[in-house]
Amino acid sequence: MQYRHLGNSGLKVSAVSLGSWLTYGGYVANENAVNTILKAYDLGINFFDTANVYMRGEAEKVVGKAIKAFPRESIVLSTKVFFPMGDGPNDRGLSRKHIMEQAEASLKRLDVDYVDLYYCHRFDPETPIEETLRAFDDLIHQGKVNYIGVSEWTAAQITEAAHIADEKLLNHFVANQSQYSMLYRRIENEVIPVSAAHGVSQVCWSPLAQGVLTGKYKSVNDVPAGSRAAEQSGSVHRFLTAENLNKVAQLQKVAEELDISMAQLALAWILRQDNVASTVVGASKPEQIIDNAQSADITLDKEIIDKIDAILAD
Repeated sequence: MQYRHLGNSGLKVSAVSLGSWLTYGGYVANENAVNTILKAYDLGINFFDTANVYMRGEAEKVVGKAIKAFPRESIVLSTKVFFPMGDGPNDRGLSRKHIMEQAEASLKRLDVDYVDLYYCHRFDPETPIEETLRAFDDLIHQGKVNYIGVSEWTAAQITEAAHIADEKLLNHFVANQSQYSMLYRRIENEVIPVSAAHGVSQVCWSPLAQGVLTGKYKSVNDVPAGSRAAEQSGSVHRFLTAENLNKVAQLQKVAEELDISMAQLALAWILRQDNVASTVVGASKPEQIIDNAQSADITLDKEIIDKIDAILAD
């Protein structure tokens, strides 16, 4: 396993990390979830990601149970705050009240004294960034959080937060959890260069485009039984188009030439970016995490990257 610094911090995280969105606490049997986390750790993965909103806290409980098997200092644990956790007007967002209450609730569900990385799960236009930064800064000083990050913030929002942190002498964000894959490249033009300038790393989610980049979907109208596209509505269908499947078929040939899986090719392609600290995979069984973890040791040369870019540009 390869380890990379998270932003300008001294913290090192595994290039492949394990998430729990759409998997743990509901869609995947808890036993499978725990076994997958245990296998990930055996493979050198030290970075485990969850959020309070995933299955309204149930994912945090599953992750908390599994990580009891590891020395706490050997793992990097992240969770998030922003989305509604109740029906009240203050049960959402990035106000000081919501952040402080949800931090305590997450620590209780995870059954830990601190989390290593605490994310703003989205940007909150109703709360001043300084209020959010001060709440996060206090959590760091209280020893409940080690590092802070954001998720899906724009380049302008990341810049503003960095300037406020400088001016007010507050702790800086070191990570941006962003959607990034061969089929979704929006962060490349602005977010990555701005993040790099401010010491913020990308932690990429949905690197396999909801499973479309595994190569398991051969046709828009013929999806495998038991697959996410067959059982769930949502973002997977945004990627499941004839155009994308044609690209995946061509990419599959590149993977075969390299004697690696399609998923490994997709993950290695993301990890070519210097600003990417880790890519979050959502394995639901141990066999998947074994395949995913191996991508950290795959280096794509310029010829292969150029070939991939040509396919994606079509």
